[in-house]
Amino acid sequence: MTGTTASNAVGRGPGRWEHFPHDADVGVRGFGATMQEAFEQAALALTAAVTDARIRPEHSVAVTCQAPDPDLLLAAWLNAIIYEMSVRRMLFGGFEVEITGGQLRGTLAGEPVDVARHAPACEPKGATFTELRVAREADGLWTAACVVDV
Repeated sequence: MTGTTASNAVGRGPGRWEHFPHDADVGVRGFGATMQEAFEQAALALTAAVTDARIRPEHSVAVTCQAPDPDLLLAAWLNAIIYEMSVRRMLFGGFEVEITGGQLRGTLAGEPVDVARHAPACEPKGATFTELRVAREADGLWTAACVVDV
């Protein structure tokens, strides 16, 4: 299977996300003018793998993570989101990221899961190292991607 299964190309800026096929799991990929924006878009792709419903920004959750390189930082970021989704029984649709060195400070905005409204398609278990990649491409855009175990 080639191509993408879903995409968010809304807006005029470089920030966007997409899913890419990977056996029983789902690939998430974010694009942005900055590494931070690519991380935010990858997080939106993660949420879009769970639901197509609009997520209301009713509550904010602060997260921090760190890693020795951007690839591992992306995995840590996505795993922090998955953890917060699980323990708080929430979905997040708004993300703000600040990266300094190997440390990420982020804010997740979302709401409690409403099974009837959100109709969750899957429950993410964790970001994997499969196809894990954070890079600035030749066109200047940042890409942040990995496969998520669902």
